[in-house]
Amino acid sequence: MQRWTVTDMPSQQGRSAIVTGAGGLGFEDALALAGASGEVIIAGRNPEKGEQAVKRIREDIPAANVRFELLDLGDLRSIADFGSRLRAQRDSLDLLINNAGVMMPPQRRETSDGFELQIGTNYIGHFALTGHLLPLLKKGNKPRVVSLSSLAARDGRIDFEDFQAKGRYKPMSAYSQSKLACLMYAFEFERRSLAQGWGISSIAAHPGISRTELLPNGAGRFGAAGLLRSLAWFLFQPAAQGALPTLYAATSPLAEGGSYYGPNGWNELRGYPGLAVVPDRAKDSVVASRLWAFSEALTGVEYR
Repeated sequence: MQRWTVTDMPSQQGRSAIVTGAGGLGFEDALALAGASGEVIIAGRNPEKGEQAVKRIREDIPAANVRFELLDLGDLRSIADFGSRLRAQRDSLDLLINNAGVMMPPQRRETSDGFELQIGTNYIGHFALTGHLLPLLKKGNKPRVVSLSSLAARDGRIDFEDFQAKGRYKPMSAYSQSKLACLMYAFEFERRSLAQGWGISSIAAHPGISRTELLPNGAGRFGAAGLLRSLAWFLFQPAAQGALPTLYAATSPLAEGGSYYGPNGWNELRGYPGLAVVPDRAKDSVVASRLWAFSEALTGVEYR
């Protein structure tokens, strides 16, 4: 795994992938997968941004098999419609990268379904999306689901009593909870896939700290976190580098279900793909099972 890059990625010819999020890490994921001859669907809520991503990829790779599909992860109806469209269009799916996210809006905001924006977009939306795509993934060729966590998961805790941060909203705490939920979900998905015989590998990854627009878009360009991103840019690795753990998890024959990958440098801030340290809270299978049932109740989506 030493210094693994996109040049080590096996051909994706004949494989299909959905990547949520049209910018930053999602764009780099889509670009690399298309460059390896995979079929790529970029799913996002902004058609203009999505089509621009497709255009940029085709400028680099004229023969790229890539397109955009509308998906708002903050809207359960949009997620259900996306699932219905995809199930009508195709018979199988080989790879799903649950990448899109929102980070630290200063004021508490809600999705169209009334969920706190970060937990609703980063976790609940992806839980519902994967459930709607499960029939396609079951029929995929060595299918994988890669869920994006974050270094922030280290400080996260699942607060079932105030899951939506209505009592007291702290931007970083809400973000950390959402990313811990993504990590616990990845592990629980792997356990259930093995128990139910779904044949789907569930893997988690995180990008370290990377130069994307996630911080400025969420916290605001002139908030403390946004200014850190702008002024201390040299601390952040390029988005293409930050995408490597995800791409390793998505494509490497050596990536294992139930594993967690991140940068292999100091404190996992930057570097090349390597095994990431799993926070103790993420190892709690009892809480993970409760979170799964809780998520089913919130979304009305059951994995079958």
